[in-house]
Amino acid sequence: MNKMTKAIILTVALGGAMAVATQAADAKENWEKNCAKCHGPDGKGDTKMGKKLEIKDYSDPKVQDGIKDEEMAKTIKEGKKEGEKTRMKAYGEVFNDEQIKALVAYVRSLKK
Repeated sequence: MNKMTKAIILTVALGGAMAVATQAADAKENWEKNCAKCHGPDGKGDTKMGKKLEIKDYSDPKVQDGIKDEEMAKTIKEGKKEGEKTRMKAYGEVFNDEQIKALVAYVRSLKK
């Protein structure tokens, strides 16, 4: 492998790493701006609204094991209702699919 090929591979790898880091930072920012009010900064749901809605503790491994990524993404995108009562508003108009995927990964990082 010549020096030019190595340089190209390194540049692509670094670009990918930077993109992943940016998505993670964006997900944390999106969480803090849109989710933490109810779910709390740590995902425990230990907020006034979280307690009122009896939100699950996403730092609990058992809670995390009981929900699939696809289900979490769908809830973020479409919201969650119980009958006529909205338990969580839909964020499909706020976040694109990549941002939702990054938020799911962020929630997974809250597991202790």
